Amino acid sequence: MYLPPHDPHVDDPMRFKPLFRIHLMERKAATVECMYGHKGPHHGHIQVCAAAGLGPHCPSEFRTWLREEWGRTLEDIFHEHMQELILMKFIYTSQYDNCLTYRRIYLPPSRPDDLIKPGLFKGTYGSHGLEIVMLSFHGRRARGTKITGDPNIPAGQQTVEIDLRHRIQLPDLENQRNFNELSRIVLEVRERVRQEQQEGGHEAGEGRGRQGPRESQPSPAQPRAEAPSKGPDGTPGEDGGEPGDAVAAAEQPAQCGQGQPFVLPVGVSSRNEDYPRTCRMCFYGTGLIAGHGFTSPERTPGVFILFDEDRFGFVWLELKSFSLYSRVQATFRNADAPSPQAFDEMLKNIQSLTS
Repeated sequence: MYLPPHDPHVDDPMRFKPLFRIHLMERKAATVECMYGHKGPHHGHIQVCAAAGLGPHCPSEFRTWLREEWGRTLEDIFHEHMQELILMKFIYTSQYDNCLTYRRIYLPPSRPDDLIKPGLFKGTYGSHGLEIVMLSFHGRRARGTKITGDPNIPAGQQTVEIDLRHRIQLPDLENQRNFNELSRIVLEVRERVRQEQQEGGHEAGEGRGRQGPRESQPSPAQPRAEAPSKGPDGTPGEDGGEPGDAVAAAEQPAQCGQGQPFVLPVGVSSRNEDYPRTCRMCFYGTGLIAGHGFTSPERTPGVFILFDEDRFGFVWLELKSFSLYSRVQATFRNADAPSPQAFDEMLKNIQSLTS
């Protein structure tokens, strides 16, 4: 089992924890030793593994889990709401301790025109701690799929979706601190997206290389560098250009976003204050939120911030929260998808398990 670092150290390496061992015997016989659970190794089966009666009701087991998973004790956590969320996550994860099911996960295929290299990222999710998200590219959209989940949004769900057709130009540094200004910019883009969907632009923009409807272009007298006073602009190539145009935009001068100073608005919470202070570009996106038990899920507007090849962020507008994502540097053998179709099918399968 690969575990994320202790919250909120998103740039730290993954942690490794053995789950089971198979001892091969003579005459094709084998024994299975389960190493999962807080009571140490015990006999198990490859189909069903009894985790030595582990349950969410034992205080000592909760404290052990808290120390191993979070790197802290219960006394270190002063916020009552955070204590409740952590306990809920313990109960959520412990209910699967008696039976572990394994399914193959492919790493996303990569194309030269992708915004950055796709793959696995560690992300901050408030009091839920760090979670693993898979970033993949699908035409003019990018998707972040949860590989690990929490009591609100389970694994397999699409946590964020980025619309690469709609570039957001951030205002100057002083105005970036104003949450209302950022909210105004994002909501203007959301309204434009809704209008395009009504006109049929949503379906036309899904596939690679397919022509979409022509979107409104800034006039020559209104260059993109003036976007702070004009509102957000769309990404280059809005008249149906290839998704690779977004990559080309990253190589344009600083006034288009590369190396632009970045700061979170006042009032937006972040688990990690050590986030990058410059960004390359930003796009409109939506994030999935829900109540406990994945009740009443809905997609809400936000901002995807590309910092560099290995880090990006997402501002959850409705939650006034910021998630920072850092690439998983560990390498996995035999994990590449045999085809893009096989990868897409895998995404559908893992999402259907929790839908």
